[in-house]
Amino acid sequence: MIVTVLHVFARLCTVARVLSLQESAVKAIPDPVQGLPEARSLGAARRATRVIFLVSGIGMSAWAPMVPYAKARLGLDDAQLGLALLVFGGGSMLSMPFVGWLAHKLGNRALIVVSGLLMCLALPALAMASSIAMLVAALFYFGVMLGAVDVAMNAHAVDVERLDGGRLMSGFHGLFSVGGLTGAAVVSGLLAMGLSLPIAATAVAVVLLSLVLWLRRDLLDDAPVATETEKSTFGMPHALAWLLGLMCFASFLAEGAMLDWSAVFLRDFRGFAAASAGFGYACFSVAMALGRLTGDRLIARFGPVWAVRTGAALAVAGFLMVALAPGAFAALGGFVLIGLGASNIVPVMFSAAGRLPGTPPAIAIATATTLGYAGLLSGPALIGFVAHASSLPAAFAAVAGLLVLVGLSARIVQR
Repeated sequence: MIVTVLHVFARLCTVARVLSLQESAVKAIPDPVQGLPEARSLGAARRATRVIFLVSGIGMSAWAPMVPYAKARLGLDDAQLGLALLVFGGGSMLSMPFVGWLAHKLGNRALIVVSGLLMCLALPALAMASSIAMLVAALFYFGVMLGAVDVAMNAHAVDVERLDGGRLMSGFHGLFSVGGLTGAAVVSGLLAMGLSLPIAATAVAVVLLSLVLWLRRDLLDDAPVATETEKSTFGMPHALAWLLGLMCFASFLAEGAMLDWSAVFLRDFRGFAAASAGFGYACFSVAMALGRLTGDRLIARFGPVWAVRTGAALAVAGFLMVALAPGAFAALGGFVLIGLGASNIVPVMFSAAGRLPGTPPAIAIATATTLGYAGLLSGPALIGFVAHASSLPAAFAAVAGLLVLVGLSARIVQR
């Protein structure tokens, strides 16, 4: 099934690439600035990149309110649901290295359009899955398409950032965070209004499909500022891409800790009721979104090394505050610090990966993204093992130790 899905996806991307080239040949008017067509100005490319990050965030988070419905509809226990969700993450990770190669061959634009459209179609399928097998298949398909969008849009963002000459990656990721908050809220709101789950999912999918179709003309056709070395080289990613990926692993692990363990910590160690324990993750998410939306200016002024070191220091302080300081408000303040601190680490890593010499940006970013997702998927389980052996506060302190290593390795982002 895996080979079939990826083969069909590659064929669709090839067709989209051919159509894109035909459209460009007919309609593009040469522009002296960096070889960009006038119809696809840099400003339009920036806007389109922001929109696809927003679409991806909405699409991923729209699934969250569907989880309890799927569990109840299919009568799943916690173990069965956990395995199904693991298939979702596995689909993303399996697709990323393949998509990095495909983006290098066909261009980011074709991949963004095809995978974006196919991702939207997964939402109604998830809402209407009537058996465990259908749910698992839909989750795998959803994960593959989200992974494809993730790699392609980040590689495209690197191209736009290099053409612009400034710092844009944190702002792009900020729109993904805003989408994450928006998608779950919109689906929950539609369900609260009395709409059925299939109708709510289809409505969101239609809006996202429209946005992808609208932005396709403004995406860059290819990597317009890639060097001849990047265009001609294909093989194993640069060694620094693996190191950047390991740093992403630690940062994504911290995000996974917040997603899966913040509510448990507040309930079991700080006396929160189950209904209000989610405030910890809400504080983290809002702080992360704000940090990313303001991060580009700070990175442009103080530099990427400063951003990683300062971010790691804030996140370490936040984890230690959560683990050691008594009281509910101290814990919530710690979650805010973690969100602010972690907000710009991954965007800086992706930007640095896309600028590595001798490695196509899509392949380097695919490496960093795959390792990052490995941290997001395995992190909660690793934290659970440490918490079982000692305590959850001790597990949070261990995550702080990993982030110390990230801060000490920050100079790599300047290479």
